[in-house]
Amino acid sequence: MTTLATWALAVSGVAVVFLLLTLWATGRFAKRKHGPPSTALPLGQGTALDLLLAQREASNAGQTGSYLLDNPAEALRVRLATAQLAERSLDLLYYIWEDDLSGRVLAQAILEAADKGVRVRLLLDDVNVLNRDPVYRALDRHPRIEVRLFNPIRNRDRGFLRGLEILFNLLPYNRRMHGKLWIADGRVAITGGRNIGDPYFGLLEGPKPNYVDLDLLLTGDVLRDAEQLFDTFWNSGVALPIRTLWPGKRTRLSRFRSRLTRALGQPQLRGRLAPLALQEPKDARSVLGLERLIWAPDVSFLGDPPDKALGTGPDAWMPQSLLPILGSAQHSLRIMTPYFVPGPRGLKALTDLAKSGVSVEVITNGLALADNVFVHGAYRWYRHRLLREGVRIYEVAPKDGARLMLHSKAFLIDGTQGFVGSFNFDLRSAFLNTELGVVFDDPTLVAELFARFEDAKDPQQAFSLTLEGRFPTWSRGDGPATHIEPESNALKRMVSFVIGQLPIHRFL
Repeated sequence: MTTLATWALAVSGVAVVFLLLTLWATGRFAKRKHGPPSTALPLGQGTALDLLLAQREASNAGQTGSYLLDNPAEALRVRLATAQLAERSLDLLYYIWEDDLSGRVLAQAILEAADKGVRVRLLLDDVNVLNRDPVYRALDRHPRIEVRLFNPIRNRDRGFLRGLEILFNLLPYNRRMHGKLWIADGRVAITGGRNIGDPYFGLLEGPKPNYVDLDLLLTGDVLRDAEQLFDTFWNSGVALPIRTLWPGKRTRLSRFRSRLTRALGQPQLRGRLAPLALQEPKDARSVLGLERLIWAPDVSFLGDPPDKALGTGPDAWMPQSLLPILGSAQHSLRIMTPYFVPGPRGLKALTDLAKSGVSVEVITNGLALADNVFVHGAYRWYRHRLLREGVRIYEVAPKDGARLMLHSKAFLIDGTQGFVGSFNFDLRSAFLNTELGVVFDDPTLVAELFARFEDAKDPQQAFSLTLEGRFPTWSRGDGPATHIEPESNALKRMVSFVIGQLPIHRFL
């Protein structure tokens, strides 16, 4: 054996040993650092939300009240109002919680709630926490707030050790908690596509796009399922208290409060904060929109188990629930998703439906608005094949210089059943990330969702795609058609083409 081969073998052996030790250490670390279990607090009758909703729920026993929350400013106001009205508990689960204007406004609101005695459980995915640990450590210092991180890396400082740990845990670390769930006093829940951050609430300033998104406000029967899912995540071995990740590290809550006060008190922010109605709502009924609640018995809350992050128990993953619903379409199937990578199984399912006479429509982002050119590259590999089999595709594009990226995740089946949640129609949502969402068949709610689909594919908002020979063609109303992806540049087109040819679609 040559010297080079000997060295290569030795290095490979050391790498394998290090990998095994890292995985072993990570497992022991998770077991040792697991926090004490807790569950959703029982319902009461004395909080403001109890008084607003208990009688309504009793009058609609066994049903769920809900409505679509599509206006971004309203989506923030309602979250803020529930935080201000909560007197018992706030259970919050998010993929992203930015340290920006909206993130700070809501952080201040949950601090004020905790000051009143509200128990706050905040569960965040770890992948977006890097560089923001001090914020969440400060919140965790409050005696009524506990912060846990989902599937965390134990080396918290940026540097060689953290990079090495991520490298040797790349596949496990690639499995993320992508859901979004906000529960106040066990009476009101909000779930859908919105994370906590300025783009999700129409507050982002600058060249980057704000997001067009959808949430559902929920109350009533289905909240017990939402609470149970939250408890399962909170008490899983994949969720670790942030305080155990920084042993001996102290962060002053008082300093964080002062920082929040200074940040939100800046004169230049007053105009942006005014529409949010930050004062205590005097008429919670109008803020929460309770008169808009649609009560229905057939509302189902779906969610992946936390063990999906370990790659186990695929029979309980959301695709096992969603695919039969989508495959049951007899007349029409409409899909709205910012990231569209159907994979071989999804490609076959959609083309089989189209061949059988079902009208299949997909609304997604065009390359000009895509915030991940790699994902768009994977999508374009399927685009030609879908168009060829009769699937209709619409791509959202900038309008009059305004950059509003589609971020809603929704399905409509036969115009009688709908889904809103965090689940993108891509392989990452199917096989890697944990997701959640709501299925419903109430005619009024379905009609509201149908109207959102019509708005999204309107020629003022989106290009319609067809095939001319082997090449896709983009057209928009009465404007001229083009064979080049609208408002894109050659570099992005080239990168997306190359990525589309690589066998990495599952990880995008």
